[in-house]
Amino acid sequence: MALNFHQLHIFHTVAEKGSFSAAAAAMHMTQPAVTMQVQALEEHFGTKLLNRSTKRIELTESGRMLLPFARRSIELLRETDTEMSRFTHKLEGRLQFGASNTIGEYVLPPLLVPFGRRHPNTSISLKVMNTTQIVEEIARHTLNFGLVEAPVAHPDMVSETVMQDELRLIVPGGHPLAARESVTLEEASAYPFVLREEGSGTRQVMEDEWKAKGMDPRSLQTVMELGSTGAVKSAVEAGLGVTMLSPSSVKHELALGLLHAVPIRDASFKRQFYSVRLRSTLLPIAAVAFLNFLRDRQLTDEEE
Repeated sequence: MALNFHQLHIFHTVAEKGSFSAAAAAMHMTQPAVTMQVQALEEHFGTKLLNRSTKRIELTESGRMLLPFARRSIELLRETDTEMSRFTHKLEGRLQFGASNTIGEYVLPPLLVPFGRRHPNTSISLKVMNTTQIVEEIARHTLNFGLVEAPVAHPDMVSETVMQDELRLIVPGGHPLAARESVTLEEASAYPFVLREEGSGTRQVMEDEWKAKGMDPRSLQTVMELGSTGAVKSAVEAGLGVTMLSPSSVKHELALGLLHAVPIRDASFKRQFYSVRLRSTLLPIAAVAFLNFLRDRQLTDEEE
């Protein structure tokens, strides 16, 4: 009987989770099916791989020897999918993923069109929600992966950099800073601010850089805190203050001259966007191709 990769994947998941039931839940399988596949792998090698005498399974000596090979085989398959997806032009199936508000509402829409043209047989189901909700749905296997604004600290999840973004000072048309090529952090701090709510990714990036430059973000004259990027844009456009946002979220307003993006020359508000997925799950080829499309598109944009 030939060595079966699927059995190696199941064995690796059981070893990582510490039980057959947890592995079955993670792989969306029944517990008897998981047990049967591990037993088949033990029959293939002719040795016991797991001790089942306790509530938590333990690896035997041969199981401990096999584990790194199983892990490497999974990593190699992921790398193979990653590289080969660049040459796959006839993708089919449903791409189900989630994205945080800024990414889902402003960054992705213009990128979904060229991806759809390249892969017309792939249907896309995108849910826009907060990071906590995305992680919960990935854990329940209702989403393949998510796109978020910060790495996720979850023992069962893997976060990987996909794209880069940078916040700019956004001011209304006719503002004293609107015609400036750049300003200093101190100059920007002199004006009233309209900010996203505390805990948002955008707010966190802004405050972290303010602190890194030895300034207290609490000293800003914050006239309003709002729970969405759209609300912040409307408030700034109405002249209530200035803000820090990604230019990708105000493209329309910038084009019409309603808002202006002003670089802050003595500070950097760069941030990463991340993909997050279950550690124990292999992404479908359509998902791998889409993430590679985002990475490649980002590189092309940076070169331009």
